[in-house]
Amino acid sequence: MDYDIWNRAFYDDGEWVSWSDIEEQLQYQEWRAKYPNAIRSLIPYFQDLLSLAESYHLETGRHLNVYGDIGELFGAITYGIKLNKNYAQGSDGRLGNDHVEIKTITPFKSKDEVFLKLAGNFSKLLVVKINADFEVSSRMVVRSKLPKTAKPFLKIRWEDLLAAE
Repeated sequence: MDYDIWNRAFYDDGEWVSWSDIEEQLQYQEWRAKYPNAIRSLIPYFQDLLSLAESYHLETGRHLNVYGDIGELFGAITYGIKLNKNYAQGSDGRLGNDHVEIKTITPFKSKDEVFLKLAGNFSKLLVVKINADFEVSSRMVVRSKLPKTAKPFLKIRWEDLLAAE
């Protein structure tokens, strides 16, 4: 018989409760506070993928090709964006009735900017920035607040998004 169970669990209100159950509930409460709009099941994937990208970079000095996925997951857990299927045309997901395009500024970019294809069917733009310390932040703007241009692509700088929010 495993007597160590008494050190890892206790009996409360008619059922056995382990410390890992308590830690899991505390983790979910922390996530609910940090990501109130999140699809909670996606949070561990976001955290694991970000941690993997950082560890790989620290170990090899190279970057994995995962930052777009990290940006999309961040949009899903931070804003509640329902992501489209991979390679869906026009936008990356939906937020209510809005189609959202998600662009990611990677930690190895020399400039904090993205290029946006204007032909896409989107009404909001979410730019996710992953800095050199692998900290993630974002800014969302309505398409109508973006600069007007006749060109097929628009260069958007991170600092310009603050004024457009």
